[in-house]
Formats: sequence, structure tokens, C-alpha cells
Amino acid sequence: MSALLLRGGRVVDPGTGSDRIADVLIEDGRIAAVGPGLQHDDALVVDVTGKVVGPGFVDLHSHVNSIAGQRLQAMDGVTTALELEAGLLPVEIAYARALEEGRPINFGFSASWGMARAEVLSGRAADADFVHGLSMLADPAWQGDSSPAQLRAWLGRLEGELADGALGIGILQGYAPRTDPAEYRAVNELAARAGAPTFTHVREIVEADPTTPVDGTVEAARVAMDFGGQVHHCHVNSTSRRHIDRVLQTIEDARAGGAAITVESYPYGAGSTGIGAAFLAPERLAIWGLTPSSIVLVATGERIRDAAHLRHVRATDPGAACIVEFLDEHDPVDTALLEQSLAFPDAIVASDAMHVTWPDGSVDTREWPLPPGGMTHPRTAGTYARSLRTMVRERGLWTWLEAFRRCSYLPSRVLDRVAPAFERKGHLGVGADADIAVVDPERVTDRATYFDGTRTSLGIDHVLVAGEFVVRDGDIVLDAYPGRGLRGVLR
Repeated sequence: MSALLLRGGRVVDPGTGSDRIADVLIEDGRIAAVGPGLQHDDALVVDVTGKVVGPGFVDLHSHVNSIAGQRLQAMDGVTTALELEAGLLPVEIAYARALEEGRPINFGFSASWGMARAEVLSGRAADADFVHGLSMLADPAWQGDSSPAQLRAWLGRLEGELADGALGIGILQGYAPRTDPAEYRAVNELAARAGAPTFTHVREIVEADPTTPVDGTVEAARVAMDFGGQVHHCHVNSTSRRHIDRVLQTIEDARAGGAAITVESYPYGAGSTGIGAAFLAPERLAIWGLTPSSIVLVATGERIRDAAHLRHVRATDPGAACIVEFLDEHDPVDTALLEQSLAFPDAIVASDAMHVTWPDGSVDTREWPLPPGGMTHPRTAGTYARSLRTMVRERGLWTWLEAFRRCSYLPSRVLDRVAPAFERKGHLGVGADADIAVVDPERVTDRATYFDGTRTSLGIDHVLVAGEFVVRDGDIVLDAYPGRGLRGVLR
């Protein structure tokens, strides 16, 4: 592999806390040197004067698992996209499939708690396919409590997945919100013993459901304290809604007590999921101040009309992807809540990116630009550029160094213990993987909208994975598939 020299950029390295004008020399897919006036006789020299050069973004929460989706994320500065909140099962199939098809950016998977429970409690064989797995969400069989034998069976399944290289355990607790808290504790105890993190979509908080078996955030914080494991709280903005003050205080208190609990957020007031999710049942919407019309079907852009329409779609197509509007992005009060979750100390940016769906039902393509008609949540294409635009340029709440720390460095550190390969990611130290994003600080912005979710971000000039351009001069490199699977290693 030939050498590459990025000349004259503003090099931001959250690993050392440095922010300076320098060159970056890349050899054999790694950072070989960083400093002013570097020379290399055989290197390809790319002038990045006036641009910000930093480690590529590491997305802990992406459901795209496709070439099309990963290209949208690459155009947003992402160099590693990980399926960790939901996870997949079996991970061996997930890794093999991605490697066979090729990926423009790095990938990895946690073991799916939901799929493991569904195999044991409802006999649904898992096929390592997130899109197929969405149809599971409305199946009541997997949402019930487990017998002692069933609990042993699916815990054993998860333990085997960790041995096969899963990056932890993804727990969709919010999709089975009435299950016995002892089961959640058992999963986290298993993960802590194995030295693997858990990634939780928490069950409902007490403000939303006073009858919940336990407040979701309190539950996550408690297991982190009790078992000493790494617990990651997914999309705190969407699970907390307008109760973000209390939820963040719960997390802060747990951290002060020594708990290894991390948290993520994305900069949108609407989420996306399968319409069969338990919390989208018509009788539960009012708890969150929602109505059926707060829900929009991704494939058609159709807004749910009323409770009868919602019941019909949930019954006939429970896996249908939908957008759920939980905050009003035009309301300054709600916008402040979004900014609060992003500004929370050490909060990580993660997208919760969703696959692209075309009218014929297909979810992937090698065509670029993408064929017309593809639908997805705008966070797939715009999470990172939107965060940079809002938090750095417009609001001044982050420096560029802090932005790369939250988008690159901190997410990588969540996985250091389970996967030593991450020690080379999220920073620009000598020997680090040359996963790099080059950003135009004056132009970077998102363009994706809720009804045109595949519009690519602007101002992400270059993206390299292992020293190979996947985005060059603001566009996809069509034959670049340098992405590699990142796997866990049991202690």
C-alpha cells in the first residue's frame, strides 16, 4: 500500500488533546507520523489546508448493515458503524455476510438479547437479519418472563455468541418492558463476568409509566454499580423525552458512585423503529403525549390517521419502519432539551441509523448515487454533520477537539476492554488505524430530512478507512470496500 500525506490541515487528536496545524503521514493503513513539514518521497500528497483533520467517527448504534446505508454514513464522516443496541444472532453469520458482500466502512455486532429470547420463548429462528427481526417486535411470546430453564437456555446462547466474537450484548429492554428485572440483572452479570459491555434500550421510566417494574435508567445504573460491568445507555434523548433533567442526574449520580455507565444521544426530535413496538400500542401513546398522527410510515410517507389505522398496521405489518415524533424541533424549549442531552458531560454521539427501503421492498444496492425513492430516517445520513453544525458552529457548545472526542474517541473507549482492536481507533497517535475524517469547518452541514432521508451531508471532504479513501473530494469512491469486521475477545 502506497503512502499518503495529508498536508497542512488543522489536526485535532482527542487522544492527546492536541489541536494544531500539522501534516499526517499514513503508511500501510496506519498513522506513521503527525507533525509540521513532514516529507516522504513516494507519498501521494493531498492538500487539506483550512480543513479539520480528525479520527473518523465511530457509531455505536447503527442498524444499516448494508452497502447503501454505510455509504450514507461514510458521507457523514463515519468510519466504523456498529450494530450494538439490538445486536444480531448468530454473529458468526452477520460477520461472514458483511465480509462476503464487502463494506465501505468497518462493522461489528453485539449478541442480540431479543433474538436469543425469541428463539427460546417463541421458537423464532434467528437469521442475523435486522430487517427480518423487526417483525419480532409485536410477538407477545418473546416479551414474557422466562422459566428458569428458558433463562438458562438463552443466557447460554448469549454466552456462546460472546465466545464467537460478539462485541457485547444488545438489550432491547424497552420492547419487552414488563419482564422480570431479575432477568436483566442476569444478563448484565453474565456480561460483566465476560468483560463485555451491554447496550440497553431501557424500559420505560417512571414518569412515563408509574407501574413499570423498575425505572429504566435506574435499572441500568444499578446493574453497572452492582456488577462492575460496562453499561451503555442508548439514545437517552428519545427514551427520556421531556424528563431529561432527572434521567441525566440519575446517570451522573451513578458515575459519581463509580459506575461505568456511558450514554449516547442523537440530534433529532423524532425516532424510528418497527411499528409493532410495545410502546407504540394505541393505549400507550398518551403516556408520552403522543397521538397516532405522531407516527409516519417510512416506506410510504403516510401519517397514521387514528387508533384504528394504527392497530391495523401493527397487526398486518408489525415490522414496518416508522418515524415517531417525540419532540417538536420547531419549539425552542424542545430544541433546548435535545441540546442538553448532547451537551451532557461525556455524552457520545450515536446515530441509531436505519436501513434504506425502496418501494419494491429492497434494502440495499451498489448503485451510487442511490436510486430514487429510497426512504430512511435522516439520522442515517446526517447525524454527525448535524451535530457538528449545531454544537460547534452555531451554538459554540463544543470545540472541534470536543466534537471529535464525543464522536470518535469516547465511543472507541467503550469497546477497548472487549476488543483490543479499538485501542487503535478514535485518535491519531502513531500506530493508530488511519480511519480519518477531513471536514470543512465552514461548510459542514446535514441535508437529510424526514421525507428525504438519503440526502447526503456536505462538508465531509475526505473519509479514509485503513488509509484508503472511501469518500474523496466530497463523493463516494465506488470501488472502495476496505471495511473490516471488529470482533470481541473473551478475557
